[in-house]
Amino acid sequence: MVRVHELLRSVWDEPRPANAPPPAWRDWAFVGVLAVVAVLEGVLRTDLRSPVVSTVVAVGLLPTLLWRRTRPLPTIAVAFGVCAVVPVLTGSEPELNVMAFMLILPFSLYRWGSGREAVLGSVIMLAKLGFSLALGTVTLTGGLGGVFLISTACALGAALRYRVRARMRELDQAKLLERERLARDLHDTVAHHVSAMAIRAQAGLATSDAEPGAAVDALRVIESEASRALAEMRTMVRVLRQNEAADLSPNPRVADLERLAGRAQFGPPVDVEIVGDVEDLPPSVGTAIYRLAQESVTNARRHARHATRIEVRVVADDRAVHLRVSDDGEPFTRPAGAQGHGLIGMIERAGLLGGTCEAGPNPDRGWTVTATLPRTAG
Repeated sequence: MVRVHELLRSVWDEPRPANAPPPAWRDWAFVGVLAVVAVLEGVLRTDLRSPVVSTVVAVGLLPTLLWRRTRPLPTIAVAFGVCAVVPVLTGSEPELNVMAFMLILPFSLYRWGSGREAVLGSVIMLAKLGFSLALGTVTLTGGLGGVFLISTACALGAALRYRVRARMRELDQAKLLERERLARDLHDTVAHHVSAMAIRAQAGLATSDAEPGAAVDALRVIESEASRALAEMRTMVRVLRQNEAADLSPNPRVADLERLAGRAQFGPPVDVEIVGDVEDLPPSVGTAIYRLAQESVTNARRHARHATRIEVRVVADDRAVHLRVSDDGEPFTRPAGAQGHGLIGMIERAGLLGGTCEAGPNPDRGWTVTATLPRTAG
């Protein structure tokens, strides 16, 4: 009983879909065509008991189609209210076949109306059918047929409504995933170079008094890292603007890890060791391994105080690729409850490929990042 009450309550509280389209030229053209058809049917048919009334009612109710999306409940009330009054005045229902256009109204009610509008509109439509049955202008068979047609129109409207909603949820999820991907790519590429520039600038300032040439060396490193960061930013912007079906950033491979070892101009030296066959790895796996190692090395250079070495080891076997990055410095103590965006991005990047990524302090000294990715990840 509680569940039924909650279900009814959720239906009643259902909001209207956003951005209901106003009347367009197609709606006006459709109404115009139906008006011509209604007049021709009223003139040419000889079996109508009240041709003038039927024609006037049909043409008079056609404008409700223009506001069926923005005002679904008032159009239902007007259309079915008029059709309920006509039998009282003429003794018969409107007889034109063109009146089938009224099935569009319950469809629009369930497609564009709120939950309470749908409930109230359904009550109005059922009340009209019951009133016609009581007057005897509609037979029981005709009433059941009307219920079937109206229910079918309502079901189609509800089905389209929730199909569009499901589609919008899929689009929102895709946008969220793309935002997360952009965040990872920005952090793993541009932030890496910015961190390098900041570290080298600090080192240059600290040693500038004792070594006047240190500032010049720092500027060279900063200029080099800034050029790389600018190039990668341009790559991302070009892909986004041109809507290219390509990765948002360059695609380094595992073999490119040697670049990290070669950048010993600042921070502790980096030793890179690659064991196993890494040439036939899928591009997504190779890029992920490189980015995970790059972020780990960047974090070690930034946070591992008094570190003398950073070791990067990649071991590839028939089933997976294993990455281990460790240093021997004093680990940076992050405030309780805080978690860097880099670690979050690393865990997400590994998880998207069906792998794992963990990071934590060593038992004695230093910090270690381990990651495992399956070779078959796409």
